[in-house]
Amino acid sequence: MIPITLDYVLVLIGTFLLSLVLTPLVRFLSFRIGAVDNPNARRINKVPMPSAGGLAIVVSFTVASLFLMPRILHTPIWGLSYFDYIAPVVLGGLIVSFVGLLDDIFELSAKMKLMGIILAAVVIWYFTDFQFDSFKIPFGGPMIHFNGFVTFCLTILWIVAITNAVNLIDGLDGLVGGVSIISLTTMGLISYFFLYDTDIFLTLTIFVLIVSIAGFFPYNYHPAIIYLGDTGALFIGFMIAVLSLQGLKNATAVAVVTPILILGVPIVDTTVAIIRRTLSGKKFYEPDNMHLHHRLLAMGFTHRGAVLVVYGIAMFFSLVSLLLNVSSRIGGVLLLIGVAFALEIFIEGVEIWGPNRTPLLKLLKFIGNSDYRQSVVNKGRNRRK
Repeated sequence: MIPITLDYVLVLIGTFLLSLVLTPLVRFLSFRIGAVDNPNARRINKVPMPSAGGLAIVVSFTVASLFLMPRILHTPIWGLSYFDYIAPVVLGGLIVSFVGLLDDIFELSAKMKLMGIILAAVVIWYFTDFQFDSFKIPFGGPMIHFNGFVTFCLTILWIVAITNAVNLIDGLDGLVGGVSIISLTTMGLISYFFLYDTDIFLTLTIFVLIVSIAGFFPYNYHPAIIYLGDTGALFIGFMIAVLSLQGLKNATAVAVVTPILILGVPIVDTTVAIIRRTLSGKKFYEPDNMHLHHRLLAMGFTHRGAVLVVYGIAMFFSLVSLLLNVSSRIGGVLLLIGVAFALEIFIEGVEIWGPNRTPLLKLLKFIGNSDYRQSVVNKGRNRRK
């Protein structure tokens, strides 16, 4: 295990302060370039809000990664200097954030944004080893290695899916920032203490991203004075997707499960949304007001209360992912079964599937309520007649 020295800590502090100072300047710039979120039926803001706040995160991360970290990380890993390691990742992030900035100003079509994300993902696949080139079947299964074409497809799919999943939960003040900090902190701890082949480059990159977001966060927490916009949400989602790829191909028993659990909030919310829209006869990419944060607001939670609930769920997923890395095989299986059961109960209780789509709650009611059970049996008999 490579120790974290004072030099690393000072770079992290400097990155945080840079983001903290840049955000007010970016707020001023957003108004000047027209990157403004105007109120409409699907947005919660009542006044125009600057929406390119993610620029402060992008600039802070880029400066720290390309100029500060290379000055203190002199020992190469696997024949690569830190600059060579991180430069293609930064390039991909800059492509995605540029697409997001254009969307914040001009409102690009979904197809144009998708093409930008795919281009950035191709950069990662071609120039780095952040690739979905193997898959460890959890809990004692074999390691599966993919050929070049399958690796390309899976890498692009993973990056596009996670990037969009994070972008989709960007609906309340401080939501993406807070959830990302929680998830990335967990990812950083696991990369440092539990990965099969410890990579200090990966760990430090994760924490540079965390402090870049943290410097922006005070301005974005409710009541926000600036939004991440697609500039920030796409960048954060892209970076999380790329950095999590190292965990997916690691040769530990729970390697493939851990990053999925850490990203539980955006993955579950997006997956449920796709299924819900399909069951309702809509196109899976059509926006709606049934995401988790929308449902919490509809149930009477305050803006801040809804955000804190989602933070709590993100912390729950992070705790489970940490426990999974120290659990026995049987313990890990039972833990995941319990999480799946609790998650389904929560989803049905909040009605994220949609009204009256509560199969598990109905099953539990059928088991535990004799009157309800008898009424269901009688209805079934009447239908057969």
